[in-house]
Amino acid sequence: MGREFIEVFTGWAKNYDASVKGNDEEYKEVFAGYEEILTEIVNRSGNHVLEFGIGTGNLTEKLLNAGKEVFAVEPSPEMRELAKEKLPDDFTIHDGDMQEYPLPDKPLDTIVSSYVFHHLDDEEKSEAVRFYAQQLAEGGKLVFADTIFVSQDVYDSVIEEAESRGYSDLAEDLRREYYPLLDTVYTALNKAGFSQISFTQMNDFVWVFEGTKVKDVKNMDILKGDNQ
Repeated sequence: MGREFIEVFTGWAKNYDASVKGNDEEYKEVFAGYEEILTEIVNRSGNHVLEFGIGTGNLTEKLLNAGKEVFAVEPSPEMRELAKEKLPDDFTIHDGDMQEYPLPDKPLDTIVSSYVFHHLDDEEKSEAVRFYAQQLAEGGKLVFADTIFVSQDVYDSVIEEAESRGYSDLAEDLRREYYPLLDTVYTALNKAGFSQISFTQMNDFVWVFEGTKVKDVKNMDILKGDNQ
């Protein structure tokens, strides 16, 4: 992710795992099915994975347990320290974000992230996925999970609903950060050279989306997954 929101995660680090387990009422729906979302990413991933914004290491741990090689990137020192408590002693967590990070010295077949992509604005998202495509060989995949909205009207209505329920932190979060529309994500991936682009809705907020790197970017079709 970009560094713009790093202070938010610095303050959230100690309570992050409690939030993803549903202990924060405002974010309970955002993290509904959290373990299933991470497992979905793992199941779609190859064996040589770059993970952005590993946070406290929840997805990283699942990837490693599945026998995958992981190049982990996280900008928050506080998050890195918490992640080290879960991960093997010899595991390296690299200081970096979705735009500036050390490049892996081994070939990648998958780039993943969970709850991170929205920290980039729409232009930054497009630039980032173009760069990611350059790092993947033909057939390599991008597999992300994040909050996405199908239209601006839906986005606005979710903010209104959060306010009506007294969820001021969630409403502020939705206004402050760069949660994308589904068509925006599709267009960015399409232009970057990804095909077989699919979106699977995992809860009321979060979708898992995937694209496969190809040389020929013509005739790309979108495959919208069924809501779960």
